[in-house]
Amino acid sequence: MSSIKDISLAKSGHDKINWVKSYMPVLNLINEDFTKNKPFAGKKISMSIHLEAKTAYLAITLAAGGAEVYVTGCNPLSTQDDVAAALVDLGFEVNAWRGVTDAEYEEHLKKTLSLCPDVMIDDGGDLTHLLHGECREYGKNLIGGCEETTTGIHRLFARQAAGLLDYTMIDVNDADCKHLFDNRYGTGQSTLDGIMNSTNLIIAGKTVVVSGYGWCGKGVAMRAKGMGANVIVTEIDPVKGIEAVMDGFRVMTMDEACALGDLFITVTGCKDVIRAEHFEKMKDGVLLANSGHFDVEIDKMALGRMAKKQWERKPNIMGYEMPDGRVLNLLAEGRLVNLAAGNGHPAEIMDMSFAIQAKSLEYLVKHAGELDKKVYQVPREIDNEVATLKLRALGASLEVLSEEQKEYLAKVD
Repeated sequence: MSSIKDISLAKSGHDKINWVKSYMPVLNLINEDFTKNKPFAGKKISMSIHLEAKTAYLAITLAAGGAEVYVTGCNPLSTQDDVAAALVDLGFEVNAWRGVTDAEYEEHLKKTLSLCPDVMIDDGGDLTHLLHGECREYGKNLIGGCEETTTGIHRLFARQAAGLLDYTMIDVNDADCKHLFDNRYGTGQSTLDGIMNSTNLIIAGKTVVVSGYGWCGKGVAMRAKGMGANVIVTEIDPVKGIEAVMDGFRVMTMDEACALGDLFITVTGCKDVIRAEHFEKMKDGVLLANSGHFDVEIDKMALGRMAKKQWERKPNIMGYEMPDGRVLNLLAEGRLVNLAAGNGHPAEIMDMSFAIQAKSLEYLVKHAGELDKKVYQVPREIDNEVATLKLRALGASLEVLSEEQKEYLAKVD
């Protein structure tokens, strides 16, 4: 039985889902195909994912393919209660609400696995963690799963390297039609959206410190620069550091940047990126935001210990007054600011990411029993299919090689 906050919110959730459907043409085509061919007939799917309108439409598309789908969130603050209510209204099993405790969050994950899924979608690796531990019995039917985000992929490869991965997993995060667009354009826009929605402050003229210059960090830095910010990048990878310099950004350590920044945005997937020694040097009034999956990049426990006073200044902004009178502002409890304080990635971007998810799950079902217990990349034909459909939806067209051109390119001197 579903556990949500308020079923009476369903009308608002339906409106949100119907809105995003209008801007997800690739997933609409896949929905039509799944409705006709039923690739998941008799299959059960567990989903742990940021529960908002676009992910709800992915769940609806999988159900159109014949699946029984159980859904929960993957972050305590990213669930939209009206969308959860709309899914329940449509007959889905949903266990999620915004603001769950850690214990409630884990209980929801366990309920979502309790149907003993054939395939699953994970976002951050929490379902995978439970299936390798206290919920191992729920994995008895599992063909495999897909992982959505960078943090979850790090956890999967660590488990694989240790010889502790018991299931086939597909690395959706590193598909070209995911990370090149979702991570860069999606995270870039939605992170700044969440920050501006919460603060009602300008980006232009501020010094913005972006920690991490992977695809998400590139997107955040690009968007901040485009809005008139002076951008500083912190990195551990020398190649990415050079790339950031060539892209026009200053690159330095957090020890150097902490006294210069007005707005700090972490997108590393690592812990303790901004720490006590950095809080000591920060300006009065700085904004601290995170767009990494877990709330560990900004050491909010240290921030709480250092502050002589802390209070909610407005929704999604907690003020921490330091002993010398400076106030540091933590956004969205240090959780994913683009989802906890915003609406997540734009629909047009998630159209590609969720098309990759849907087709990858279909691939797992088609190849059940043929794949090893390891992490696979998304097959190139799936990436190309999604890209082709997206180009067509955008009214763009590609050149086609002639036979003579193909022969020329294949020619051996």
